[in-house]
Amino acid sequence: MPSDSSVSALPAGTELFAHGADVGVRGRGASVEAAFVNAALALMSVMVNPEAILLESRVSVTCAAPDLEMLLVGWLNEIIFEVSAHKMLFGSFEVAIHRRDGGWALTGVLSGERIDPLRHRPAVEVKGATYTELSVRQDHGVWCAQCVVDV
Repeated sequence: MPSDSSVSALPAGTELFAHGADVGVRGRGASVEAAFVNAALALMSVMVNPEAILLESRVSVTCAAPDLEMLLVGWLNEIIFEVSAHKMLFGSFEVAIHRRDGGWALTGVLSGERIDPLRHRPAVEVKGATYTELSVRQDHGVWCAQCVVDV
Protein backbone atom coordinates (compact mmCIF):
# COMPACT_ATOMS: atom_id res chain seq x y z
CA MET A 1 0.00 0.00 0.00
CA PRO A 2 1.36 3.49 -0.73
CA SER A 3 2.96 5.18 2.23
CA ASP A 4 0.97 7.80 4.11
CA SER A 5 3.19 10.50 2.60
CA SER A 6 2.32 9.46 -0.99
CA VAL A 7 -1.46 9.45 -0.50
CA SER A 8 -3.29 12.69 0.10
CA ALA A 9 -6.70 12.94 1.72
CA LEU A 10 -9.08 10.51 0.05
CA PRO A 11 -12.35 11.63 -1.50
CA ALA A 12 -15.42 11.16 0.69
CA GLY A 13 -16.88 7.68 0.39
CA THR A 14 -13.55 6.06 -0.55
CA GLU A 15 -11.11 3.89 1.39
CA LEU A 16 -7.86 2.05 0.78
CA PHE A 17 -7.13 -1.09 2.79
CA ALA A 18 -3.90 -3.06 3.15
CA HIS A 19 -3.60 -6.44 1.48
CA GLY A 20 -0.08 -7.87 1.47
CA ALA A 21 1.83 -6.38 -1.45
CA ASP A 22 -1.37 -5.26 -3.17
CA VAL A 23 -3.99 -2.65 -2.26
CA GLY A 24 -7.68 -2.99 -1.60
CA VAL A 25 -10.06 -0.37 -2.94
CA ARG A 26 -13.49 0.23 -1.50
CA GLY A 27 -16.27 2.58 -2.52
CA ARG A 28 -19.37 3.30 -0.47
CA GLY A 29 -22.51 5.14 -1.46
CA ALA A 30 -26.26 5.45 -1.19
CA SER A 31 -26.67 3.56 -4.49
CA VAL A 32 -24.74 0.83 -6.24
CA GLU A 33 -23.74 3.41 -8.85
CA ALA A 34 -22.33 5.73 -6.16
CA ALA A 35 -20.36 2.82 -4.68
CA PHE A 36 -18.90 2.03 -8.14
CA VAL A 37 -17.99 5.71 -8.66
CA ASN A 38 -16.28 5.82 -5.26
CA ALA A 39 -14.45 2.54 -5.93
CA ALA A 40 -13.13 4.16 -9.13
CA LEU A 41 -12.02 7.22 -7.16
CA ALA A 42 -10.30 4.94 -4.63
CA LEU A 43 -8.57 3.18 -7.56
CA MET A 44 -7.27 6.51 -8.88
CA SER A 45 -6.19 7.46 -5.33
CA VAL A 46 -3.78 4.52 -5.37
CA MET A 47 -1.98 6.19 -8.29
CA VAL A 48 -2.40 9.94 -7.77
CA ASN A 49 -4.43 12.58 -5.99
CA PRO A 50 -7.71 12.61 -7.97
CA GLU A 51 -8.32 16.25 -7.01
CA ALA A 52 -5.21 17.23 -9.02
CA ILE A 53 -6.69 15.86 -12.24
CA LEU A 54 -8.17 18.37 -14.65
CA LEU A 55 -11.43 17.25 -16.24
CA GLU A 56 -10.52 18.15 -19.81
CA SER A 57 -11.50 15.02 -21.72
CA ARG A 58 -14.26 12.44 -21.50
CA VAL A 59 -14.04 8.76 -22.36
CA SER A 60 -17.10 6.48 -22.59
CA VAL A 61 -16.85 2.86 -21.45
CA THR A 62 -19.23 -0.09 -21.27
CA CYS A 63 -19.03 -3.49 -19.68
CA ALA A 64 -21.33 -6.37 -18.82
CA ALA A 65 -21.18 -9.27 -16.38
CA PRO A 66 -23.38 -11.97 -14.91
CA ASP A 67 -23.34 -10.40 -11.42
CA LEU A 68 -22.46 -7.14 -9.68
CA GLU A 69 -19.14 -8.45 -8.35
CA MET A 70 -17.89 -9.34 -11.82
CA LEU A 71 -19.25 -6.02 -13.09
CA LEU A 72 -17.10 -4.18 -10.53
CA VAL A 73 -13.98 -6.01 -11.72
CA GLY A 74 -14.89 -5.24 -15.33
CA TRP A 75 -15.50 -1.56 -14.53
CA LEU A 76 -12.21 -1.11 -12.69
CA ASN A 77 -10.29 -2.99 -15.39
CA GLU A 78 -11.86 -0.76 -18.08
CA ILE A 79 -10.53 2.27 -16.18
CA ILE A 80 -7.08 0.67 -15.80
CA PHE A 81 -7.06 -0.08 -19.53
CA GLU A 82 -7.93 3.54 -20.40
CA VAL A 83 -5.18 4.81 -18.08
CA SER A 84 -2.62 2.54 -19.74
CA ALA A 85 -3.76 2.72 -23.36
CA HIS A 86 -4.36 6.47 -23.52
CA LYS A 87 -1.91 7.65 -20.83
CA MET A 88 -4.75 9.39 -19.02
CA LEU A 89 -5.81 9.91 -15.42
CA PHE A 90 -9.42 10.35 -14.36
CA GLY A 91 -10.83 12.44 -11.54
CA SER A 92 -14.57 12.14 -12.15
CA PHE A 93 -16.83 9.24 -13.05
CA GLU A 94 -20.45 8.83 -14.15
CA VAL A 95 -22.06 5.39 -13.97
CA ALA A 96 -25.39 3.86 -14.97
CA ILE A 97 -26.00 0.22 -14.03
CA HIS A 98 -28.95 -1.84 -15.21
CA ARG A 99 -30.04 -5.44 -15.64
CA ARG A 100 -29.48 -6.90 -19.08
CA ASP A 101 -29.95 -10.41 -20.48
CA GLY A 102 -29.99 -12.10 -17.08
CA GLY A 103 -26.92 -10.17 -15.94
CA TRP A 104 -25.79 -6.62 -15.46
CA ALA A 105 -24.53 -3.86 -17.75
CA LEU A 106 -22.68 -0.66 -17.01
CA THR A 107 -22.23 2.45 -19.08
CA GLY A 108 -19.82 5.01 -17.76
CA VAL A 109 -18.05 8.23 -18.54
CA LEU A 110 -14.53 8.89 -17.29
CA SER A 111 -13.41 12.53 -17.12
CA GLY A 112 -9.77 13.46 -16.90
CA GLU A 113 -6.60 14.45 -18.66
CA ARG A 114 -3.34 13.10 -20.07
CA ILE A 115 -0.75 12.13 -17.46
CA ASP A 116 1.74 14.85 -16.61
CA PRO A 117 4.40 13.00 -14.55
CA LEU A 118 5.83 16.20 -13.07
CA ARG A 119 2.48 17.56 -11.95
CA HIS A 120 0.67 14.32 -11.07
CA ARG A 121 3.63 12.43 -9.57
CA PRO A 122 2.12 8.93 -9.95
CA ALA A 123 2.85 6.75 -6.91
CA VAL A 124 2.31 3.28 -8.39
CA GLU A 125 0.97 1.60 -11.50
CA VAL A 126 -2.14 -0.48 -11.01
CA LYS A 127 -2.03 -3.59 -13.21
CA GLY A 128 -5.53 -4.94 -12.67
CA ALA A 129 -8.52 -5.51 -10.44
CA THR A 130 -8.64 -9.00 -8.90
CA TYR A 131 -11.26 -11.30 -7.42
CA THR A 132 -9.54 -11.16 -4.03
CA GLU A 133 -11.88 -9.82 -1.33
CA LEU A 134 -14.34 -9.01 -4.12
CA SER A 135 -17.71 -7.90 -2.78
CA VAL A 136 -20.64 -5.72 -3.80
CA ARG A 137 -23.27 -5.57 -1.09
CA GLN A 138 -25.81 -3.36 0.58
CA ASP A 139 -25.73 -3.05 4.36
CA HIS A 140 -28.16 -0.84 6.29
CA GLY A 141 -28.94 1.17 3.16
CA VAL A 142 -25.30 1.78 2.19
CA TRP A 143 -23.75 0.06 -0.80
CA CYS A 144 -20.13 -1.12 -0.61
CA ALA A 145 -18.10 -2.19 -3.65
CA GLN A 146 -14.58 -3.51 -3.05
CA CYS A 147 -11.75 -5.64 -4.36
CA VAL A 148 -7.98 -5.89 -4.26
CA VAL A 149 -5.98 -4.38 -7.12
CA ASP A 150 -2.63 -5.69 -8.29
CA VAL A 151 0.09 -3.03 -8.09
